[in-house]
Amino acid sequence: MKIIFIRFIAASLLLSPVVVYGYPLDGYEETGIRRVEAARLAHEGVIKGSKQPPGALLSTREVDLRLLNHRDMNLPEPDPEFTQEIKSLLGKEADRYGISVLDLTNPDKPRYADYRGDYRQNVGSIGKLIGALGLFQALADNWPDDLEKRRQLLKNTIVTADEFSVSDHHKVRDFNVETRELSRHVIHVGQQATLWNYLDWMLSVSSNSAAAMVMREAMLMRQYGKAYPPSEEEIQRFFKQTPGKELTALFQRTFFEPLTRNGFDLTQIRQGSFFTRQGKHLVNGGGNSYATSRTLMELMLRMEQGRLVDEFSSRQLKRLIYMTERRIRYASSPALSEAAVYFKSGSLYSCMKEEGFSCGKYKGNKVNYMNSVAIVESPAQSRDLHYIVTLISNVLRVNSAVAHQSLGTWIQRMMEKYHAGETNSTPVKAKSN
Repeated sequence: MKIIFIRFIAASLLLSPVVVYGYPLDGYEETGIRRVEAARLAHEGVIKGSKQPPGALLSTREVDLRLLNHRDMNLPEPDPEFTQEIKSLLGKEADRYGISVLDLTNPDKPRYADYRGDYRQNVGSIGKLIGALGLFQALADNWPDDLEKRRQLLKNTIVTADEFSVSDHHKVRDFNVETRELSRHVIHVGQQATLWNYLDWMLSVSSNSAAAMVMREAMLMRQYGKAYPPSEEEIQRFFKQTPGKELTALFQRTFFEPLTRNGFDLTQIRQGSFFTRQGKHLVNGGGNSYATSRTLMELMLRMEQGRLVDEFSSRQLKRLIYMTERRIRYASSPALSEAAVYFKSGSLYSCMKEEGFSCGKYKGNKVNYMNSVAIVESPAQSRDLHYIVTLISNVLRVNSAVAHQSLGTWIQRMMEKYHAGETNSTPVKAKSN
C-alpha cells in the first residue's frame, strides 16, 4: 500500500524556525509594517534577533526599479553559448529543470539564457506574487492618479482574519512597537493587522493565511471600487449571499485579468485558487495554478521596468520581496551575502513508500517541485552585477533546497568571471513613490 504525503511548503521556510523577511529595514514609518521595525531594532542590537547580511542594508529609497529607462526592452533571443553554460550547471538531471537567466549588467546589451523555458509546473508560493498583483491592480484601477490614497489604504485599512484564513501552520512575527514585545504565532480567526502587514506576512514568511486575507481584500477592492473598504458585516454578508458562479467570476476578474492586461498568457502563468483550504471552499477560482521559468522572467522584467500595473505598484512589489533577514534556498548562497537579493520561492513535494529511501523535506520521490525567482544586484551599493534568475525543477530524491542554493553560487561565480574587470563605482540612486 502506498503511503503518500503531500505538503505545500511555504516559500520562506527551509528548516523551522528559519524565516525570511522582505521590505527594507527603514520601512516602518512609511508602511507601518511592524515586523520590519523589529528587524531593524534587532540589527541595531536594541532587541534580540539576527543581524543582517551586508546586502540586506539598502534603504527604502535605494530599493528601486532599475530599468525605467529601458521600458521597451523585451526578452532577447536566447544566446546559445550562454544557454549552454547555464545548462552545464544542471548536470545529468538537466531535463528536470526549466531555467531562464537575464544578464542586465549592461542593459544596453542584455544577455539571455533559456533552457526549457516553456516547461510548466505548479510553482507553489511564487503564485502569491500574482495575488499581490491583483491587489495592486485593483488599487490602481480605483485610484489611478491618487498615490496618497493608495498609500493610506495600505497603511490604515484594518483587516480582520476570518474563515478564509483557515488553516495554516506557518507562523508570522508580530511586533508590538510600543512594548517592543515580539510574538510568533499562526494567524488566527480574529487576528487584526493592516493591509500592509498582511502583504508582508504573505510575501515574507509566505503565510498561506495572510495570502488568503490579501486575496479576499483584492476581491473586495475589485467589487466595491471607491467604496472600499466595506464594513465587516457587509464583507460577511457579501461572501455568504453571493452565488458561487459570481464569486468565481469576481476571482477571475481580480487575478486572471491583471495578468492578461499586463501582457501575460493564461496558458503559461496563472494562480487559480486561494492558498487555504477554507478559501478554496468559499470561492472556487476555476482553474489550476502554474507558470514557466520564461513567464516568471517576463514578470520580473516588467516589474523592473515599472510595467507591472504602474511604477508605484512595481516599486512596492520589489520592496516587498527584498531580503532583509535570514536567506533560504537559492538566496541562501554564501556568494550572495554582499548582494541585494529580491526573492520568492515555492515548493511542493510528495513521497511514496520506497525500499531503501527515506523521504524528507524538499526530497520527494513522487513529486519534488522547487521554484525560485531572484533579482540579484551585486554588491548591493554599487550594483556592478545585475541579473535575474527564474528557476523551476522537479528532481526526485535530492534535497532541492540545497540544489537551488548551489545554483545560486555557481551562477554568481559565472557572472563575476564574465564581467571581471568591469566596475560600476556609482552608488545606487533612487526615487520613491
